[in-house]
Amino acid sequence: MIKKVLVANRGEIAVRIMRSCRELNIRTVAVFSDADRKSMHVCYADEAVRIGASPSAESYLNIDNIIAAAKATDVDAIHPGYGFLSENASFSDRCQKEGFVFIGPSPSAISKMGDKISARQMMIKAGVPVVPGTQEKITSEKEAIKVIEKIGLPVIIKASAGGGGKGMRLVRCSKDITSSLRLARSEAEVAFGDDSVYVEKYIDSPHHIEFQILADTHGNVIHLFERECSVQRRHQKIIEETPSPLMTPVKREEMGKHAIEAAKAVNYVGAGTIEFIVDEQLNYYFLEMNTRLQVEHPITERVVGVDLVKEQINIANQNELSFKQEELTQSGHSIECRVYAEDPQNNFMPAPGRILHITEPHGMGVRVDGYVYKGFEIPVYYDPLIAKVIVWGRDRTEAVSRLKRALRESRIIGAKNSLPFLRRIVETPDFIKGNYNTHFIEKNHKFLMGKAPVDKTAEDMVMIAALLEYLDKVEKSSPQELMYIRNNWKDYTRVKNVMKI
Repeated sequence: MIKKVLVANRGEIAVRIMRSCRELNIRTVAVFSDADRKSMHVCYADEAVRIGASPSAESYLNIDNIIAAAKATDVDAIHPGYGFLSENASFSDRCQKEGFVFIGPSPSAISKMGDKISARQMMIKAGVPVVPGTQEKITSEKEAIKVIEKIGLPVIIKASAGGGGKGMRLVRCSKDITSSLRLARSEAEVAFGDDSVYVEKYIDSPHHIEFQILADTHGNVIHLFERECSVQRRHQKIIEETPSPLMTPVKREEMGKHAIEAAKAVNYVGAGTIEFIVDEQLNYYFLEMNTRLQVEHPITERVVGVDLVKEQINIANQNELSFKQEELTQSGHSIECRVYAEDPQNNFMPAPGRILHITEPHGMGVRVDGYVYKGFEIPVYYDPLIAKVIVWGRDRTEAVSRLKRALRESRIIGAKNSLPFLRRIVETPDFIKGNYNTHFIEKNHKFLMGKAPVDKTAEDMVMIAALLEYLDKVEKSSPQELMYIRNNWKDYTRVKNVMKI
């Protein structure tokens, strides 16, 4: 039985995993880089070990350092979270060879499903629908042009070893084929060390729908229904919900069965996600499999009532799944918003900085998975995701209303973030109606990027936070310095009135 787990990750997912471990009376070990020395996951764990300098290549991607930390703390198992080494077959294999339980799938399953060409080939054999396209890697421009002419435009060029929107280019015009291919291959080489690509027919007005699956070592495989993930920027998700507004009971059952067949095709064990592209006529095609826990897993937990991390640990302990397919039902509706330290007005560029103030929403049906706090400096080295706001309602209407309220209550001051942009999304008529696909942001760009109404409460909080920050600094300063600020800081009078001083 697993009694001690090292979480080979950081931030909100590390904290989330540790919470489930604590409920199971399992001790946890955090690993951290220099930039994360004061991160919440370090404070939350029972033990913590430094694994390297701030760049991820020297810390969270350093397998030797992580294994050394696991040995030094005498853990039973290693949980990879998502991102970093979570879908690295070599890491899974190394953990097992060093005597640690890897809380995830086998190296074989990770390798087979991590290579998009291999995955497509297996899905075809398993009878799972796939998007028309190549079944072999493309390594030359001449070959790519020939394939694209056969498939017909528009097409998407994708990195074979890719994910997260990297190494991906949409081609609508023949004149763009060569440049798009070169860009995709170059980005794939940088991101994954492999410049091979493949080509798929582009599905117009697509929906991105995924099915959560669980599989144990006894041959049991189930799905926990779908998640709609079509609100995206740069091919990366921003908002997810379940059930999908597009789905019908018949199509849900059909796609769920195919998701199970996809997992069985690689003898999958653990938690994973089968992703589909779905058109407006509900024709669906296998997209890829994520061999790990997903960022958006909390909405499934809320609607189905299952702790997915606990199930991962249960599976790693060689136990059978805690429930059967027929015992699972969806109850209510759940939506998740990803809060990023980024500037939507500047092409969503990351915007790390120091948190001067943070207010998290509370109340019925609201959950926040985050890791930042007042005074924390958001590092420049990692993904800018800082929190997830998750809501549940008895139906979609209530869930959307609750999300609006939760986002209005949320405040992060000191670092640019996506909260204002998220508030605009949930006020968009298409989102309120559930009438959207992966072109949602493009279609509603003018409304989403328009100037939001001034929130006087938010302005006041910014001023208060700024003043408190200043007072903290000048406490040890001279009266002359304080007088200079009072005479020259344009916001001083307003802040004084707000604070009634």
